[in-house]
Amino acid sequence: MIVETLRVFVAVTEQRNFSRAAELLSLSQPAVSLHIRNLENEFSSKLMHRSPKHVMLTEAGEILYRRAKEILALYEQGKQEIHLLTEKVTGAIHIGASFTIGEYILPRLLAEFAQQFPEVEMSVTIANTEEITQALKANKLDLGLVEGQVSPNGLQVSSYMKDEMILIASNSHPLVSKKTVKPEMLHDLTWIFREHGSGTRSFNDQFIQAAGLRIKRSYVFNSSQGVKEAVSAGLGISILSRWIVRKELESGEICAIPLSPKLPERNFWIIQNQDHSPTMAIQMFLHMLLQRA
Repeated sequence: MIVETLRVFVAVTEQRNFSRAAELLSLSQPAVSLHIRNLENEFSSKLMHRSPKHVMLTEAGEILYRRAKEILALYEQGKQEIHLLTEKVTGAIHIGASFTIGEYILPRLLAEFAQQFPEVEMSVTIANTEEITQALKANKLDLGLVEGQVSPNGLQVSSYMKDEMILIASNSHPLVSKKTVKPEMLHDLTWIFREHGSGTRSFNDQFIQAAGLRIKRSYVFNSSQGVKEAVSAGLGISILSRWIVRKELESGEICAIPLSPKLPERNFWIIQNQDHSPTMAIQMFLHMLLQRA
C-alpha cells in the first residue's frame, strides 16, 4: 500500500538513516531500501543522496517529503472519521461556556450534536470566563468554551474560532451618524460593562486603557442581555461581540459606531484539564466544534 511506502520514506528522511528507520518501523533494512527504490522508480527521480553516515534529500525528495506528510495526515484523519462511524458514542458531557458562547453559539451546535449522537447526555453551565476556568480546575466540568484569555497553568488551552467585537450604541446616539469615529472622540462618555471576570469586560477594559479614555460614568451588568438592554435604552455605549447583537443590528434597535481603526478580533478558547483523557463523546463533540468553527 502506498501509505506504508510513504511512511517508510518519511521515517528515513526524519531519521536520516536507513538502519534507524528500519528499527523504528520494525522492518529489515533491505525492506526499507526496497520501499525507497520503489518510490524512486514510481517517480523516475532520485529522491535521496545516500552515504554511510546519513541521508540527504534531493530537490525531488524535498517535494515528496512535504506532500507525504500531508497525505499521511489526511489518511489518519480519514481513518479516524471512518472508525468513528462504526463506534457507538455514549456517555455524558458537562460543558462550561462563557456567556457569549453559551447563549448565542452553543445551543445550535448542541442541537446538531444531539441529533447525531442521541445517546450522549449533555449539560451546560453558563458563567463568566473566570468562573468556568475555576470549575474546570475543580473537576466540575469536562470541557470549557470561553472568550476570555486563560492562563494555561494546569490546563490545555487552544483557540478554535475568531470573534468580531464592535462598539455599539442606541440608534439615537450622536456618534452613530458619523462616517468615522476615532478613539479620541470617545472621551467623557458613559459606558455599560459586564462584571469583572468576564472576557467581554476584559476586552472593554483593555481597549479603554490602550486608548487612554476618560470615562464619565459606568454601569455594570452581569449578563450580555442586560448590557444590550441598557445600550438600547440609551444609557451608554459598550463593546460586545457581533454574535450577541446581530438581531438588534438588523432591526436597527442598536447601531454599530463606525470606529476607526476597527477593534481587533478576539479568540474563542477550548480549555481542558491537562491530566484528563477525553472520552469518545468529548472527542466527537470537539470534532464537530472544530468543523463548524
